[in-house]
Amino acid sequence: MSGYTRHTFWQDRPREDLGFFGPDSPTWKVWTSPAALIAFQRSIVVETFDPFLAAAVDQQNGVREDPRGRMDGTLAYFTIVAIGDSRSAIEASRQLMGVHAKAVGVEPHSGKRFNANNPESQLWIHITGWHSVLLCYEKYGPGKLGPEEEQRYWADCAIAAELQTCDPERVPRNRKELCQYYESVRDKLHLSAESNDLIDRFLNPEFTKGILWPAGKSISVATIATIPRWMRELGGFDQSRVLDLAVRLPAKALVRALTPRRARLRAARYLAPSVGPIWNWALWGDPPLRAETTTPALAKERLAAHAS
Repeated sequence: MSGYTRHTFWQDRPREDLGFFGPDSPTWKVWTSPAALIAFQRSIVVETFDPFLAAAVDQQNGVREDPRGRMDGTLAYFTIVAIGDSRSAIEASRQLMGVHAKAVGVEPHSGKRFNANNPESQLWIHITGWHSVLLCYEKYGPGKLGPEEEQRYWADCAIAAELQTCDPERVPRNRKELCQYYESVRDKLHLSAESNDLIDRFLNPEFTKGILWPAGKSISVATIATIPRWMRELGGFDQSRVLDLAVRLPAKALVRALTPRRARLRAARYLAPSVGPIWNWALWGDPPLRAETTTPALAKERLAAHAS
């Protein structure tokens, strides 16, 4: 996501409901795992392989100056949609679409116009985000979801897509459809010098240099280990299979160590400062006014009524 600003409108009022999925859903389980903190980095790296999205991001100077903020903003939006109440999700979506409407221009290598709200780019962002969080949950967290949970997770992913400009019907509903989607877009993906610069900034952000370099490097190694090798080779950030295997147990141990509330929130404050408060609000905050889930369509109706 390019340009989402991390307003705290959702903290300025009581939580209204349990959002679209609820605390018993696989979506809540996956999106509140500490493994998501690794997945967040993965998602923005993989997203950059879309040349039109990369052009939109690159032409925003603030992103180049603050890659941590770019990651934080992306994940704040996704996390609000996954576990926030329905009103905050709709408000965040509208804010994001408004920012994206200004992110238009010409992709320098193809000469074609880009628009950050383009449905194809939005679908790519959405699928890579939800897939990255699930993949890292499986690889570094508790492990694979059961068949029914996984089916529900992808159904939830399609519901969340209703808040963006992409077609929810095109969201994969299982692993086979996910693989088919990636194959269908593979020929459209490439990296430019601008894309490579962005990936380098995402994998080696300024705030992890100096005394924090070992921690930042370890997370980046764990992130790279989850990315397909052809992407790593294309992007020039490949690493050995030995390193892929070697990082798995330490990463799993780190996720377990970060599972307790205080440790999880402390880690989020370091890696994605806007995400921790959203976790805290949903998992440990006051009960919502209505202990129920809803749909994006109903949430939009309620928000419209509230505004009138």
